[in-house]
Amino acid sequence: MALAAALTQDLDANLETLVELYQDFHRAPELSMQEHRTAERISALMQERGYETFICGGTGVVATLANGDGPVIAYRADTDGLPIEEDTGADYASTARGTLADGTDVPVMHGCGHDTHITVGLETARLLADHRDLWSGTVVFLFQPGEETSAGAAAMLEDGLWDRAPRPSAVFGQHVWPARAGTIAVSVGTAMAMADSLEVTVRGRQAHGSQPENSIDPVVLGAYMVTRLQTVVSRETSARDMLVLTIATFHAGLKENIIPDKAVFTINMRSFDEDVRAKALAAIERIIHAEAAAAGAPEPEIRKMYDFPRCYNDPDLTRPLLDAFREELGEDAVVESDAVTGSEDVGRFGDAIGVPYTYWFFGGHKAESIEAGVPGNHSPMFLPDDPATALRTGTRAALTALVSHLQK
Repeated sequence: MALAAALTQDLDANLETLVELYQDFHRAPELSMQEHRTAERISALMQERGYETFICGGTGVVATLANGDGPVIAYRADTDGLPIEEDTGADYASTARGTLADGTDVPVMHGCGHDTHITVGLETARLLADHRDLWSGTVVFLFQPGEETSAGAAAMLEDGLWDRAPRPSAVFGQHVWPARAGTIAVSVGTAMAMADSLEVTVRGRQAHGSQPENSIDPVVLGAYMVTRLQTVVSRETSARDMLVLTIATFHAGLKENIIPDKAVFTINMRSFDEDVRAKALAAIERIIHAEAAAAGAPEPEIRKMYDFPRCYNDPDLTRPLLDAFREELGEDAVVESDAVTGSEDVGRFGDAIGVPYTYWFFGGHKAESIEAGVPGNHSPMFLPDDPATALRTGTRAALTALVSHLQK
């Protein structure tokens, strides 16, 4: 199904304004579950386009447009930024700051492309509202907060999302990534990994740095834990099974000659299989407690920070969509890809009411940039360098998914 010429012509005529809107959102990112200005701007723009809106999950925006008989289809775009100091050199770079839950003041950046997602969602909504003669049914736009912490989709569901909005028969969404602008990649079946994030507090005994015999050193103990945890992947998991275990933060002490009484580190784990996940989580707990016992230390604390579900693209929904993408964008622009080890909470929206969903990726960079190498998502230097093409492709893909189900 190729889009009607009126849609693509309208999109192309509005590209310059679209890039300016994207840059405005890029300048003003907000941390997860703190997207107040973003939500207000989205609500106002969607109301201007004739959508009925309500706030859901604190800072989420739900916008609905009914246009005659037909199915209900939902489209999701995430809205939060990251605690990263931007280093892109763009003249529209973010200088925003925010406050983490523990009170820490941090720089904030749209380092994962959610500014692109917001803009694509808004433009898709505008085009559907302005061309109602081309489709029939009801569309529900979900502008979701807190994707980076897996809090947003759950918060919207807990706030009664599907009791307050029409229930869809399918949910769609997409994500910009470091690939050539104009291309999209779609997985059939498992698309993204489950994720588990844990905080470990290692207990010790404080002492002067000159008298280590009086201490139980949580730094040394924590280092043993970190080292031994690497064997969960290398020695306890089959090479046929995907498992990623990352320890990216470790904090302890305030002065070089004082052995502290505790250390804190965090674990992030990705997996595709529930059995592999369960076995790895049990191994993590076993190793941490066993190392503490070996050191004669007090019991450590393992706190669950958050988790992400597996993102599973329903094959019956996804395969026809692949064909529609190829017809709209061209055979060479669409690839069927393997699952990626990143994680997403978009699947919660479909899983909560037992409806299928499909989630895909679209590129944001010039071909020569990709060849030279570009920073990935969550980098302080992540910035699509062909935003016009990225926004155009993302909007065409979103329209293709929606109109293919809502066409008259």
